[in-house]
Amino acid sequence: MSRRIIGILAGAAIVLAAATGVFVLLEKDPAYRVSEWLGCGRYNAFEDEIASSAARHGVDPLLVKAVIWQESRFHPDKLGAHGERGLMQVTEGAAQDWVQAEGIETFSPGDLLDPKTNIEVGAWYLGRAMKHWAAQDDPLPFALGEYNAGRSRVKRWAGGAQISAEELSEAMDIASTRAYIAAVRKRYDYYRARGDRIQTH
Repeated sequence: MSRRIIGILAGAAIVLAAATGVFVLLEKDPAYRVSEWLGCGRYNAFEDEIASSAARHGVDPLLVKAVIWQESRFHPDKLGAHGERGLMQVTEGAAQDWVQAEGIETFSPGDLLDPKTNIEVGAWYLGRAMKHWAAQDDPLPFALGEYNAGRSRVKRWAGGAQISAEELSEAMDIASTRAYIAAVRKRYDYYRARGDRIQTH
């Protein structure tokens, strides 16, 4: 290999290393951004469904997207260890609550693998939880706790009182729920900080 070619390759390597360094410094979450690129559009494939369901149930669509990221990494066919299904890992019990509340005439658990249905049920459940905890100074961790661990557990942790998010976290006896809330909140803040917008097209 000639010295000229070696020089060109070395120069290209330096430029690539510099560009990578700038990317890492400027990007708040470089690992997420790379995953997003490698996902070939999967991370943005369900934005119409997110926007319409979030609007219907009074939830920020970026919060719905953050939950989807945490639950399934945008894989609509994901099956959980305890019967959770789809993008938002909805359980059959939560879906049955939705069926009764919304007067759905036909439903089978397999419908939860349909992205539109899954996002609709998940956004409904999340919106219901946000409304239930609206009296708290910061209802978001309470609603996310309910989404992950159920309302009865969050009620037990809250002790029937108005408490802070920090007090709720201290009262939690399920470490995975504490980590879940932190992860969703971090992703939600990331979407907002980089100016993401989700609107129906």
